Amino acid sequence: MSHRVLQCLVALGLCVGTVLPSLAETFRESPLDAQTIHAVQQGGYVLYLRHGITDSAIPDQVPVDLNDCSTQRPLTTEGRKQMAFIGQSIAQAGFPVGEIYVSPFCRAIESAQAAFGEREIVVEELLKYTAAMTRVEKTPVIQRTRELVSLPVTTAGKNRALVAHGPNMAEIMNYFPPEGTLVVVRPLGADSFEYVGSVRPEQWDELLLPPPWQ
Repeated sequence: MSHRVLQCLVALGLCVGTVLPSLAETFRESPLDAQTIHAVQQGGYVLYLRHGITDSAIPDQVPVDLNDCSTQRPLTTEGRKQMAFIGQSIAQAGFPVGEIYVSPFCRAIESAQAAFGEREIVVEELLKYTAAMTRVEKTPVIQRTRELVSLPVTTAGKNRALVAHGPNMAEIMNYFPPEGTLVVVRPLGADSFEYVGSVRPEQWDELLLPPPWQ
């Protein structure tokens, strides 16, 4: 199979949320409610953030070079602004962030930097984009992703943040979040976790509005 064909297949993977309607049919996305927001403010949750808006006209090369951003689908200027806004919104919501694990892909690293500024991040190779992998290749990535959303958060009063990709989330819970979506899960240990809710980029303004009695 030629590299051009493989690139096309990877590009098609960007649309998996629409070309595979079974994902939408078997998973119901939920907004965060007031009780959940209060719980996340106390820490102990995992904040899984899909990277910001990317240029789908420039697909990842096959194979991709993790050390060369020019071989990867890039974050757009709009995507950087989006992630800066989301980072500010996370802070405004009072969601305390402790450790931050990030995929080694440039779009994820740039998203984390835009959202969390100068905060220290841990680049975790086993959070990399799974869509172009074989089942054997993606198995350890899926396992590590599941571990990071399942392990209890050990820093009191903080939440663990992950900045990674849609296909990784789809692999562990059949959910393909749009770019820039924050997915909140409660880690239960032993490779187990509970989905709590999501915040799409356009939902932050509504979420952060003060109660009508204030």
